[in-house]
Amino acid sequence: MPAVRRPRVLSGAQPTADSYHLGNYFGAFKQWVALQDEFEAFYFIPDLHAITVEYDPALLRERTYIAAAQLLAAGVDPERSALFVQSHVPEHAQLAWVLGGVTGFGEASRMTQFKDKSAKGGQDSASVGLFTYPILMAADILIYQADKVPVGEDQRQHVELTRNLAQRFNHRFGETFTVPEAYIVKSTAKIYDLQDPTSKMSGSNASHAGVVDLTDSPKQVAKKIRSAVTDSGSEITFDPVEKPGISNLLSIYSALTNEPVEQIVRDFEGKQYGHLKVALGDLVADFVGTFGDRTRELLDDRGELDRILARGAAQAREVAATTLDLVYERSGFVRRA
Repeated sequence: MPAVRRPRVLSGAQPTADSYHLGNYFGAFKQWVALQDEFEAFYFIPDLHAITVEYDPALLRERTYIAAAQLLAAGVDPERSALFVQSHVPEHAQLAWVLGGVTGFGEASRMTQFKDKSAKGGQDSASVGLFTYPILMAADILIYQADKVPVGEDQRQHVELTRNLAQRFNHRFGETFTVPEAYIVKSTAKIYDLQDPTSKMSGSNASHAGVVDLTDSPKQVAKKIRSAVTDSGSEITFDPVEKPGISNLLSIYSALTNEPVEQIVRDFEGKQYGHLKVALGDLVADFVGTFGDRTRELLDDRGELDRILARGAAQAREVAATTLDLVYERSGFVRRA
């Protein structure tokens, strides 16, 4: 009787910035680390996705290393997970081409990401790669027969497309793919921009003053927290609608300490916004300082990073090659002699 495999989880984070930020850590990476206990985990750096918009090759290469170092610093364990670079596993692109044959032009054109990004520069300036981005994302997931895909609400549409393509292929050619489910952690701390607490913290925001990078210095962190937008009044209460600024600071404090927001509010009863900012600034500076030290330590040994990524790619290809062989057989391709 064959051994029952552990359920699989798959996720990735693009190397499109010089550093990930606090929102990435609490919104995704902290959960990735926890999922290693329960799932067979595949975590990757989607460099193929990164070239769907204009980019600098040297910068992409450096940012890919930074991404790998930061994921390791966050707690992704290469002994328990496959950590790899997307382009090191060619089966992603090979499966994407096959899936393109069962994807309707209309359903691809309705994908929110393409509509949003192409609207900025016009569809004539958008690349075909950007248009087919969701198909490659579906291949990323299906090549590993992933059961769960940890994503934010903004990525749920892509997972639904992946499910549709898996079901369509299975119906036409026989049971081939696991139909994945979106894994959205309800208790995840939502971290908002310090200067615009109604918008989520994002590296693509016009101003970077409200974004805490995981490579910021303690002095930079303290300044950003000190300058964070707060609200009218002076009472420290958690009310995301009426007091989004102070509520965001309380959410960050809670995420760093694992204390309930209600307890933090009680601890700061009768105190001013400035007291919360000082205490939070110290907490964030300590966290980011330790994280940055670990990241720089990893980046100083590129040879070891290369070894970790190569081992992760080898693990990934074992699974990906098996899936692709099955897909090619079901698709009617002549088996290579």
